[in-house]
Amino acid sequence: MPPTRIDVASSSRTYPILVATGIVEQMPRWLSEAGVGGRRFVVSSPNVWRRHGDAMMSALPGVDYLLVPDGERAKTHHTLGRIYEWLIRRGADRQCSIIAVGGGVIGDTVGFAAATYLRGVDLVQVPTTLLAQVDSAVGGKVGVNHALGKNLIGAFHQPAAVITDPRLLDTLPRRELRAGLYEVVKYGVIASRALFELLVTELQRIFARDPDVMIEIVAASCRIKADVVGTDEREADRRRVLNFGHTAGHALEAVTRYRRLRHGEAVAYGMLVAAELGAGRGLLDKGDHTALTELIARMGPLPSVTDLSASEVLETMKRDKKVVAGRLHMVLPDGLGGTVIVDDVTEKETRRALTTIGVR
Repeated sequence: MPPTRIDVASSSRTYPILVATGIVEQMPRWLSEAGVGGRRFVVSSPNVWRRHGDAMMSALPGVDYLLVPDGERAKTHHTLGRIYEWLIRRGADRQCSIIAVGGGVIGDTVGFAAATYLRGVDLVQVPTTLLAQVDSAVGGKVGVNHALGKNLIGAFHQPAAVITDPRLLDTLPRRELRAGLYEVVKYGVIASRALFELLVTELQRIFARDPDVMIEIVAASCRIKADVVGTDEREADRRRVLNFGHTAGHALEAVTRYRRLRHGEAVAYGMLVAAELGAGRGLLDKGDHTALTELIARMGPLPSVTDLSASEVLETMKRDKKVVAGRLHMVLPDGLGGTVIVDDVTEKETRRALTTIGVR
C-alpha cells in the first residue's frame, strides 16, 4: 500500500508528509522522490537510538550520526553548538541534508541547526513520538529554549519531507503516548469535531496502538496543520489557532523548569484553562466544556500543579512570545471545532481559571 500523503504548500516550499506503517524501511526511496539529495547526516538521542537505531542504520547504511541529549532542559545553545561542531568537522556542505530522528525536542533543536548551519540546509523530520508526528514535526517551527521562556530563540524552516511511521510508536511509553494525544485533542477542538469524537469513541484502540486508527488520527491532525500552515506560514494571523492550550501550558512548563510536565501534559492543562475562560465568557457551552474536560480526564492523570503560584504563572505568561504591544493574545474555544482569538483576557479571569486546575 502506498503511504498516506499530505502535501504542505507553504509560502517557502511545498513538501510531503508521508504516513505508513514500515515506511522507515523504504526511506531512501521516499527521500529521493522528495528531492532530498546530497550527503545525509542523522541526529538523534541515546534513548531514541536504543529503540530505533538499528532500523535507521538498516535503512541508511553507513550514514553519519550524532546522538545528543533529549528533553526540554537540553534544548539549548549548548546542544546546538555540539551539532554545529560535528557538522563542520565532517565537512557538511550546503547540499547536505540533516535528518532529525526523535520527538519534539530533537526535531526543534536539529531543525534550528539545519535552519542556521551555512544559512540553511535541507531538513528531514522522522518523528518517533505521537506528539511529534501530529504536531511539532510539521510546519517548520524550530528553535531552542531560553532560561526566561520556552522557544524564545527560533526560526521558520520548513522540512524537505516528514517521514512518519506509526510503528515507531510501539515502543513509546504510555505517558508519552498520552502526551501526544493531548495535541490531537487540540486539533479536534480547533478544527474538527469529527476528530474529537473519534478520540472519544476509539480511545481503547488508540491506547492499544491499532495501526489503522493511529494512521487515521495522525493523518487527520496533519491535514489540519497543513491547511493552516499553507495559509499562514509565519503566524501572522490564522496560524495562531495552533497555540490553543499553549499560552498557559508554556508558562507551566517554564515555572516547573521543564522537569515535571511533558509538553503535551502542559498543553492539556492549558486547554483546560482556555476552556474555563471560554465558558466564563459564554463562548463555550456547558456540554462541550464537559466533553473536553471528561476526555482529558479519561486519558489519564496529569502531574499535580497544586504547589504552583498563580502569580508566578501569570508573570511568566506575560513574557510569552504571543504578547503583542503589551497585550497577550489567547486562543479560546467557542465550540468543538472552532476558536476565537482575544486580547482582552484580564488577570482576574486568568487567575480564576488557573485555580480550576489546582494552581493556588
